[in-house]
Amino acid sequence: MSQRRMIVAISGASGAIYGIRLLEALRTVGVETHLIVSDAAGRTIHEETGLTVSAVRALADVCYSNQDIGAAIASGSFRTDGMIVAPCSIKSASEIACGITSSLLSRAADVILKERRRLVLMLRETPLHLGHLRTLTQLAEMGAIVAPPVPAFYMKPETLSDVVNHSVGRVLDLFDIEAGLVSRWQQGRPDA
Repeated sequence: MSQRRMIVAISGASGAIYGIRLLEALRTVGVETHLIVSDAAGRTIHEETGLTVSAVRALADVCYSNQDIGAAIASGSFRTDGMIVAPCSIKSASEIACGITSSLLSRAADVILKERRRLVLMLRETPLHLGHLRTLTQLAEMGAIVAPPVPAFYMKPETLSDVVNHSVGRVLDLFDIEAGLVSRWQQGRPDA
């Protein structure tokens, strides 16, 4: 695989801006993106950002219907660097943990895990009950990285974009992708 390639999924949890910003950042650094938007995410995108699903899809290189379980990204032979679900709902996390592959989102995530590629879930639900915590433990044991977008305040964010950028940048760090979004900690203080 000569060009880096990433699957991005946006589920219906609050926080659609994380998936949108992720697509923008990956485009900026030249990573090919393959996008899945769940039905619930379509509603959340509109309610939280005012954007249309079409506008969000325009940020990706390739888009798939969540019902298309025969899509290229549903096969292990389709090589990618991995997959990020941003945001990730408990429903999506639960389907992935249990191997329920009735949607392209859960099927693609299952393929990523079986191929031992990196799967990052930006879980966006709280508070968590014991069943949720057990699901997250199961996902971690399967090889997924559970990375809730918890803001870091050491970089003294001034805007919501600062908070979103830092969380997205930290997730991209997990793939060794530098998008210039993270204020790095150095000798007791963040970069200026």
